[in-house]
Amino acid sequence: MTGGHALLRIEQALLAANEIPKVRIGGRIKEVTPSHYRVCGLSGHLMLGEQVSLERDDGGSVIGEVVRLDETGATVKPYDKITDAGLGEIAWRLNRLTISPGPAWKGRLVNALGDPVDGRGPIASGTRTITTDNLPPQATKRRIAKTALATTIRAIDLFTPICAGQRIGVFAGSGIGKTTLLSMFARAQGFDTVVVALVGERGREVREFAEVTLKDSLSRAVIVVATSDESAMLRRQAPQTAMAIAEYFRDQGESVLLIVDSVTRYAHACREIALAAGEPPVARGYAPSVFGDIPRLLERAGPGEDGSGAITGIFSVLVDGDDHNEPIADTVRGILDGHIVLDRTIAEQGRYPAVNVLTSVSRLAHHAWSAEQRGLVMKLRALIARFEDTRDLRLLGGYQPGADAELDQAVQLVPIIYEAMKQGPDTPYGPSAFRDLADALAAQAVATPQSG
Repeated sequence: MTGGHALLRIEQALLAANEIPKVRIGGRIKEVTPSHYRVCGLSGHLMLGEQVSLERDDGGSVIGEVVRLDETGATVKPYDKITDAGLGEIAWRLNRLTISPGPAWKGRLVNALGDPVDGRGPIASGTRTITTDNLPPQATKRRIAKTALATTIRAIDLFTPICAGQRIGVFAGSGIGKTTLLSMFARAQGFDTVVVALVGERGREVREFAEVTLKDSLSRAVIVVATSDESAMLRRQAPQTAMAIAEYFRDQGESVLLIVDSVTRYAHACREIALAAGEPPVARGYAPSVFGDIPRLLERAGPGEDGSGAITGIFSVLVDGDDHNEPIADTVRGILDGHIVLDRTIAEQGRYPAVNVLTSVSRLAHHAWSAEQRGLVMKLRALIARFEDTRDLRLLGGYQPGADAELDQAVQLVPIIYEAMKQGPDTPYGPSAFRDLADALAAQAVATPQSG
């Protein structure tokens, strides 16, 4: 009986312990600036990337993230646009940001924290909770990306074809058709799920992108939004949340298309946060940590391990001042598996998408082309290069037909190639880009004798 009474007392003690509120750890705010605030008393209990909260009288809370730690306190950047904090307030420790994506997230718009923003009510959570700053799969366990994908964009499928699990960048200045090209990618078939991160975009474009641009593809898409007027914390968080959502569906065995527009605005947000944390600017105002944040994000996309799906990543880069060698463009280009360059000169000629096929490269094109197609593309590139190199000569009247057979061929065929690559979001697409080009060349060959 004595042993039974002891067990009963232990059971009662455990039940009582479960009713005791969990101990919370907090610290007091000692400094407030327009961009961040400092908390004392929490340094020994926090890690970089964890969250703290400020409780409000209405029952809500203001969340911030720890961006710097030292012996005297923690520097916290709030997710809100305005630092709504007062001296002496208590900041409570939280864990890292987590989300619970699931099938019900498809067709919805969420913010950088994973909360719905489309006015359609709450989203059913998935069965698994994940953090948003996950590590990429182990390099030695990843599958090889070699399955060709048809984007239905002729200029891409011809000259810079992509494979499932490839990461490719779209490099462009402002106003050259970058967003339109990305919308054409989003409509591509062959993907189970499309995840789009709109980082620093204009607020008016969000609904247009969801309801007009995606149209029928919205039912398989998840859109993560952080507009240009939102805080740097949310603009930095949006691509990470989108990547975590893509990773969830990849782990379910799905083929995922991830579009991030744009990495440049993500880098701008990282720069603002790093400077607030006290880092020195080293390259055009960018702090050293920015050049570590970018590869950590981009490497999470790509093929998964055996048994899982793949994340095909399309990352846009807004080239500052049309300088393709500026620090962010240079860093991203060296990490990705290819780059598509949009040229302002081509756009000014009215040829959209304004892809410069001579400077665009796909590092996995050899998996997508057959030997015959590879030879044809190399020949087409040579003709286009010859046509562009002699443009000034021909404008000055220095070109004489019959003097150079290769140049004659370029003058005859390249305008047809350019016309065949013209394409809008609603332009019909044939069986393949190569077939469409062959049909265009054949039609011109038939029409030429009649015009003579």
